[in-house]
Amino acid sequence: MAIISDYEEQENKPSPTAAASTPTKPFKAVLDPANPLGFLETAFEFVGRESDLFKSDSLISDVSAVVRMVKDKLEAEERKKKEKAETSNTKVAAEKKVKEEVPAVATKKEAKEVKAKEVKEEKEDDKKGPRAPNKGNGLDLENYSWNQSLQEVNVNIPVPHGTKSRFIVCDISKNRLKVGLKGQPPIIDGELYRPVKVDDCFWSLEDQKSISVLLTKKDQMEWWKCCVKGEPEIDTQKAEPESSKLADLDPETRSTVEKMMFDQRQKSMGLPTSDETQKQEILKKFMAEHPEMDFSKAKIS
Repeated sequence: MAIISDYEEQENKPSPTAAASTPTKPFKAVLDPANPLGFLETAFEFVGRESDLFKSDSLISDVSAVVRMVKDKLEAEERKKKEKAETSNTKVAAEKKVKEEVPAVATKKEAKEVKAKEVKEEKEDDKKGPRAPNKGNGLDLENYSWNQSLQEVNVNIPVPHGTKSRFIVCDISKNRLKVGLKGQPPIIDGELYRPVKVDDCFWSLEDQKSISVLLTKKDQMEWWKCCVKGEPEIDTQKAEPESSKLADLDPETRSTVEKMMFDQRQKSMGLPTSDETQKQEILKKFMAEHPEMDFSKAKIS
């Protein structure tokens, strides 16, 4: 009986060969760079399931330390990537800001260059000679504009909208004009081109945005080349009085004005003036009355 019992126990006890022949599940895991910890967990589960490697307490501690080290390294690399990305973004933002500022600086520089060019052209025009008058037989300047008839000069000076008359300074004398705002440098301050009748001059504030000054000429038979001496001058030969106003003049003045207009047109076309034409007619009449005289060498001035 004892022999049978031992035999049965031996039959019930699994043999090492049988245990070794038990099939093992294959390891199926792929290393994903984005999730390396997942790969380690899968690998440790496989090793723990298929062997006694993790039954040692010290080994578990070592593996945990390795896992922490890997995790810390990954976190450090992630921080470096973020820092690098932030640095790159900051650099890009700085470069963008510089690019935005450069055109602004370039625009300001171009504006200054254009302004300087305009001023230079104006100075060159002044050197070249008189300018063509505006529609009012005057000139449009930077700080004011003026126009004229044979009798008077009208000056228009823009001021900030809402300006009150009590803030305006306007001094008109026989030969000088000064206009501006209290507490500020005068807009116009200089000697007039020709004397004016002070008692017939006045100024007014138009719509609280411009000062209008009326100057009555003392000599009402002459065109002014400028309002204030030192300013750019106009070509008075191109001045054209309004025909409708000629009817308001007395016959003698009207005749004189018409003669001036005729002479200016003749000069602009290179033709003789009325006085020169009259002298030529007198000379022709005299030559006709004295055919015996030789006028071939005569000089007529």
